[in-house]
Formats: sequence, structure tokens, C-alpha cells
Amino acid sequence: MYIVQIASECAPVIKAGGLGDVVYGLSRELDIRGNCVELILPKYDCMRYDHIWGLHEAYLNLSVPWFGGAIHCTVYCGWVHGRVCFFIEPHSEDNFFNRGCYYGCDDDDMRFAFFSKAALEFLHQSNKRPDIIHCHDWQTGLIPVMLYEIYKYHGMAHQRVCYTIHNFKHQGIGGVKTLWATGLNRESYYFQYDKLRDNFNPFALNYMKGGIVYSNAVTTVSPHHAFEAQHTEVGCGLGHTLHLQRDKFKGVLNGIDYDFWNPEIDRYIPYNYTADDFEQKIYNKKALRERLMLRASDKPIIAYIGRLDHQKGVHLVHHAIYHSLNKEAQFVLLGSATEPRINDHFRHEKAFLNSNPDVHLELGFNEELSHLIYAGADMIVVPSNYEPCGLTQMIGLKYGTVPIVRGVGGLVNTVFDRDYDPDLPAEKRNGYVFYQTDNHALESAMNRAIDLWYQSPEEFQKLATQGMKYDYSWNYPGTEYLSIYDWIRYKW
Repeated sequence: MYIVQIASECAPVIKAGGLGDVVYGLSRELDIRGNCVELILPKYDCMRYDHIWGLHEAYLNLSVPWFGGAIHCTVYCGWVHGRVCFFIEPHSEDNFFNRGCYYGCDDDDMRFAFFSKAALEFLHQSNKRPDIIHCHDWQTGLIPVMLYEIYKYHGMAHQRVCYTIHNFKHQGIGGVKTLWATGLNRESYYFQYDKLRDNFNPFALNYMKGGIVYSNAVTTVSPHHAFEAQHTEVGCGLGHTLHLQRDKFKGVLNGIDYDFWNPEIDRYIPYNYTADDFEQKIYNKKALRERLMLRASDKPIIAYIGRLDHQKGVHLVHHAIYHSLNKEAQFVLLGSATEPRINDHFRHEKAFLNSNPDVHLELGFNEELSHLIYAGADMIVVPSNYEPCGLTQMIGLKYGTVPIVRGVGGLVNTVFDRDYDPDLPAEKRNGYVFYQTDNHALESAMNRAIDLWYQSPEEFQKLATQGMKYDYSWNYPGTEYLSIYDWIRYKW
């Protein structure tokens, strides 16, 4: 099968969050299975060029219609850790991708409307005709719209689109200007409720809604998040649209790359280990304490790794620090804040706790250190307010670091409570789950984990090694997506 992935990110060359990891991981899995996979990405000035091999000009004269004229683009080709990637560089005074950032500009709606138009023009003009076009998030939501309203009449009638939503919070809001820029034009047509009109603002166009309405299949990144998006506020206003399109909507759990996140071969940790020689993990715990200058003591280490923001349940992260200390545990945090107020708060906490030998707050992100924390910690807390999929808990499981998670999104699909899960036998359970957003709920789950560590160390180790045996690689998601691709190829 010939598959083209179109996205605004692909790790490690372009990564602002989990989207980049998913685009790379899924592409790699599909490639390994014998499919022809290519990626189309913006050519940002600030991307990691050191991760691209053999970058060269592949298509010199891509002319992209835009408003009443056209913007000339150059398309570059290079290999990102074995993946064939095409990078679109527009030559325009707008400098769409020469901003020193990926997102956060006032004209993001127009930047990515142009990218979507340019990606389709590249496929059209270069005579590339993939079986499947797989688009990701709001930045590419207009691609299925333009494909089925414009390009199918110009030799692209047989291409099918799978559209994956990674985060419903950011939907891409545009206006009339988007229609005239891209050549869609017909205002009265696209501002209908069953087309692109935002569900709550009759004067706005919603790119993500367009992707849902026009694509052949819609996915999100875990089965439980798919349910939440349809039936709770997690859908951020798109619940009714998803309900109308429910026959083509499902959740497919993300995977993680076990070539990178694997304690058996991890080059960032001093001692490699498996479930069969789990006792080696304690040497990584010792190395973690030495690196972070924590007290050497017979205490469990509880960790948090991730962003510090509302989505991640930052109020519970803060409470977890002090509750760990009260329960005679040590705490390690690695994360960066997305808001100045939250950043200032945790900088204050870091200064206040600086002399405490049982806690270390590392504000920022350090890839190498994250591996050591996963390998050295005994437990990891993931108290998210909402979590479409979550990679942290899956990585923790692979490293034998018992997850303590809130029961939302993909966390429900990957972590099964040791004491209370009614659907699995005891030997299949792998962590602790709580459901409310208050301190008492978090404390209850943490207490059960910490008490087991102190009172029944053999049972705790058994729980940790049970988690290591779960397979959250891209193997299963790869199979799921290939089934979806086959379905839309032959159904439509």
C-alpha cells in the first residue's frame, strides 16, 4: 500500500509534543510491514536539521494557488531516521515557516491552510497518487475538504483520507479569508452547519470539523478518549459532529517505540535490565540518587515526568510532592511549565525544597535524564485532568515503574488497578487508578502503592514486572490502521 502521512510534526526533526512521536512511530511501523510510506511536512527554519540525512531539492517549481495569484515553493527531500520526508518551503513575504517556532503565531490558521494547499498541490503536480492520505490534527483538517471539493476533479478521485485527532482542545479556527485563499470560495456553502461552520460560532470556520466531516475515517488516540470526545466536554464542542459521523469514528491506542524506550537496550541508563533480572533496576535507582543528590535511604522514589499545565493536573502534581514526603517517600519531578504563573509557582517550590534531601525538582526537559528517572523510580504519577492517550504511563510500565494514574482517556486503556479492576485477573493488573480530581483520591491511590512497597516488597516487584510484560509497541496500532485503510479503500 502507498501511504502518505501529512502532518505539522515528525519526531525527532520536528517535535513540540506527542504528535511528532506518533507520526514517526506509526510511519516506521507501516514501513516495516512492507508499505511504501512518505511524509509531507513544513520546512521550518527551526527544525532539527541534524536529524535529516541527504536533504536535497526534489521539486523545484511547485506553484501553489493562493488568493488571486500563486506562491512559488521548493520541495526538499531527506531521510529522518529511515523515513522518507518531503519538506515544503514557500518563497513568500509571509514567511509562513520562518518564524523561529512551530506554533503560536497570530496567523497560524493561514499558515497551515497554506501548508495543506501546498501538500495537495505537491501530490497533484508531482503525479503522486497514494492509496491513503493520513492527516493529523487541525493543521491538516482542510486537506480532506480540498481533496473532495477540488482535487478529486483534477485526477485525484481515488485517494482516501484517514484523519487522526490528537487533541480536541486546539481545533483551528478561520474565516472567509481561508476560503478565498485556498480556492474553496463559496461562503454560503461552507458556512453551513453540516460543512465547516463552527458549532458555536456561526461566523467562524472550524478546520478540525472539516476534517471530521470530509474524511473517510476519523480516529483519535485511544478507545476511551473516543468515548469521552463524543459524550463529555472533552470533545470541546465537537461531540455532536462526532455523533453524526460515528460510523467512521473510533479510537486507536497509540504505541511507543521500544527501540528507544526499552530498559534492555537503553543507552541512557547505566544498567540494562529485563523483567527476568529486575534486581538490576536498583542500581539505576542508586545512579539516579547520585545524579540528583538525593539521600541514600530505604525509601521508594516517586516520579513525575511531563508538562506542568492544566491538562496534566498540575494541582495534583504539586500535592503529590508533599504527600510523598509525608509518606516517607522521595519525589523527583522533570517538567516544564506552559504558563508563567505555573512556572513561577514551581520555581518557588524548588527554592523552598532545595535543601530537602528527599526531593528534586528539575524544571525544564532533559531527554537523557528522563530515561534515568524512568529506570530509577519505583512509581510514576500521571494525574491528568484529561489525557487523549498518554505515553508516560506506557513508558513507565516498560521500565517496571508502577504507574499511578487518573482514570481518563488512554490511561484507562493501559493501566489496570491492582486492587479493584473487575475485568482482569490479578496476574494481569499493572498499576493504580483513581478517578476524582481531588487530593483525597490521589492520596488513596498513592497510599496503596507506597504501602505495598513497604509492606510487601515481593508483591510490589511482581506488580512491576507484570507491567513490563505488556506490549504497547506500534505492533497492534499498526494492524488497526492497516485495517482502517483497507476498509476505506474498498468501502468508498
